[in-house]
Amino acid sequence: MDDIAERAGVSKPVLYQHFPGKLELYLALLDQHCEALLQAVRTALASTTDNKLRVAATMDAYFAYVQDEGGAFRLVFESDLTNEPAVRERVERVSLQCAEAISDVIAEDTGLSQDESMLLAVGLGGVSQVVARYWLSSGSGIPRDKAVQLLTSLAWRGIAGFPLHGAEQH
Repeated sequence: MDDIAERAGVSKPVLYQHFPGKLELYLALLDQHCEALLQAVRTALASTTDNKLRVAATMDAYFAYVQDEGGAFRLVFESDLTNEPAVRERVERVSLQCAEAISDVIAEDTGLSQDESMLLAVGLGGVSQVVARYWLSSGSGIPRDKAVQLLTSLAWRGIAGFPLHGAEQH
């Protein structure tokens, strides 16, 4: 807490006025970084009505999130505190909220049930997060745009197999 207070430019008592302990400070940071991921996914989904571009934008949102210099994704997805119930609940909630945002688009576009759409959305979100983390940690020479393109191609080939709801069948 001494180091945090010093870096924040406040006294330790001021820091303790806002955060009674390290866990509360950690949870506040975790909430902030979870919200950033959720907003990035929502922004990507709303960026276009072209579904292939929407998939690419969403995949890129995950890659951008893990590539951020601050390493916030480690706080969310690679914490040693995931056994702490308050931490686990927040991480599960942001994963669920991202999947719900993706699911809403899938359900609207395909006419699949909410349960079916959610299953696909959890898969797409999970693949995005795991592959983006692998890409960063592996130190592969694949540039981010190429990695996003490869993952988008994989995901698009699967999700494009679900016909648009209300689209004319040929």
